[in-house]
Amino acid sequence: MGVFGGMGEIISALFGNDAWMLGDALRQNEAAAWTLGLIVTLGGGFLTAMIYRHVNIIERYLEPTVMVVSYLTIGGIIFAGVIQRFYLSGQPPWSTTIPPFLFLIMTWVGCSYNVRLRTHLAFAEFRTAMPRGGQFACLMLDAVLWLGFAWIVIVTAAKETVAAAANFRIMLGTDNVMQWWFLVAVPLSWVLLSGRVIENVLEDIEKFRGEGPMIEQAVIGGDT
Repeated sequence: MGVFGGMGEIISALFGNDAWMLGDALRQNEAAAWTLGLIVTLGGGFLTAMIYRHVNIIERYLEPTVMVVSYLTIGGIIFAGVIQRFYLSGQPPWSTTIPPFLFLIMTWVGCSYNVRLRTHLAFAEFRTAMPRGGQFACLMLDAVLWLGFAWIVIVTAAKETVAAAANFRIMLGTDNVMQWWFLVAVPLSWVLLSGRVIENVLEDIEKFRGEGPMIEQAVIGGDT
């Protein structure tokens, strides 16, 4: 089966809402899975970048909101678990298994946000000493690297998410909370990240055509 036929089989299994069939389609059509992953990385990233560009409230508050909610939920679960363990009858078993998955969500959504802030792969002190063309080349290299990382993570994380759904992996300590509900946040977060990368690329091209500075000092926790 060719790449396009394999992609059709994967998409058909996805819309068929059958995780087992989707897992088989991904395993049997490896080249198609990577090709489709590249399309999702670039196409999803471009769509996300356009949403960010035209919907300011999403551009500014989506990732910080997810991070803060995840962080507060983790803290609340741990705090309640400690109280229950030492002063009540005992903590619920899921209080030690769900927080790591919430941390997973917070981490990768936070990574996307900090790509926008350019606090990853910055090297600002070194790059500001380079000529303007060299600065632009470094920024484009950053974009290629990030999109490459995103492509790899989206495909591999999607496969792991499908495997978790196909095997009905339940969160330890719970009766009906599925692991894939949390794992799916990883490929989605990297689609958001690819959108931030494309957003940065468009901004860098505009700067390169203008006369302003190409590279500014990045600050963790700064404003976008």
